[in-house]
Amino acid sequence: MKFGGTSVATVERIRQAARHVKREVDAGNQVTVVVSAMSGKTNELVGWVNESSLLHDAREYDAVVASGEQVTAGLMAIVLSDMGISSRSFAGWQVPILTDDAHGAARITDIQADSLVSRMNEGVVPVVTGFQGISSKGRITTLGRGGSDTSAVAVAAAVKADRCDIYTDVDGVYTTDPRIVPKARRMNKIAFEEMLEMASLGAKVLMIRSVELAMAQKVRLVVRSTFDDPDAPQIAPDGTPGIPGTLVCDEEEIMEKQIVSGVTLAKAEAKITLRDVKDKPGVAAAIFGALADESIVVDMIVQNISDDGQFTDITFTVPDSEFDKAIRTLKAAGDRIEYAKISGSKGGAKISVVGVGMRSHAGVASSMFKALADKGINIQLITTSEIKTSVLIDDQYAELAVRALHTYYGLDKEDA
Repeated sequence: MKFGGTSVATVERIRQAARHVKREVDAGNQVTVVVSAMSGKTNELVGWVNESSLLHDAREYDAVVASGEQVTAGLMAIVLSDMGISSRSFAGWQVPILTDDAHGAARITDIQADSLVSRMNEGVVPVVTGFQGISSKGRITTLGRGGSDTSAVAVAAAVKADRCDIYTDVDGVYTTDPRIVPKARRMNKIAFEEMLEMASLGAKVLMIRSVELAMAQKVRLVVRSTFDDPDAPQIAPDGTPGIPGTLVCDEEEIMEKQIVSGVTLAKAEAKITLRDVKDKPGVAAAIFGALADESIVVDMIVQNISDDGQFTDITFTVPDSEFDKAIRTLKAAGDRIEYAKISGSKGGAKISVVGVGMRSHAGVASSMFKALADKGINIQLITTSEIKTSVLIDDQYAELAVRALHTYYGLDKEDA
């Protein structure tokens, strides 16, 4: 059971989370808890580090920033003990959660879970700090963005848990953003691949790293809300007794596969086009290598080669915030890339439709284009994969496009 920052933001919220733990313990389940820092505390700790010195030692940064989760773990163990549940806190290094030496963005290499399993067998609930581990050199490390979700999935795999419940401030994964489409529905189940695509395309419910790890380790995830009444009957989304929320699982567990399961929106996308690039081996590597050297993330890429094969136009997207930096970088690399003109604009929006059912149904992309054309929405760029189609459109039409596609693919329907 993993509880995010908003779920443990105050001692009262920690008590609410602890009631969920008690319900599972009372049901006879063995439980390990993974916690994030209290909401806002990690940013506060990072601020203190930067205030102390902008040129700080990354190892000491991790030592400071990791303390947020230690506070939460200790408080959760205290609250659980006060409820009569035997519990103890574990820092990442005490488990131990072993990582590489990339401080601030470490990756888990192994978890030696014997201590957690033995405690659970004794009826104790271990409360583990998320977001952190220990390097081969004995230093505390932090896992970077999405680290607590990743910790939880890794711990679940290590103790061979039946499932990993991710408690957050939403009650599941929706077909699209309910703030844009009030008829958006909470999904009962979603395949790992769909969740991975949705997370990478703008859905903020789960971090990409944790979904990748869950998919690789076959860890079934449940996204559910901390703020549901812990004492209420457990009712699944289909109305039957079961687990509330959304189950993220293997495709084989999903009997009825929707052609399109969800619609995602990512705003603030900038488009850049290089005209008449000399088409020769290594030109793409030169362009995107220069951007990678500046840590600029490139998303959609489209290439058009001239009839004579001598020149090509390359268009791609970057975040709006990286647009000016990307233009400067490409102009500086002009002697290596050899292009005639560079142009671009900010204020794009990427709309994507996702669904494992797209594998076996032809015409999903063309129907998407027709639905947008019917609303008078012009498409600037298109990219596809086996289970998704993404388009770049003008930002002013973004919400109209999401609503139109959500309706077009029947996702508004209660029984979809």
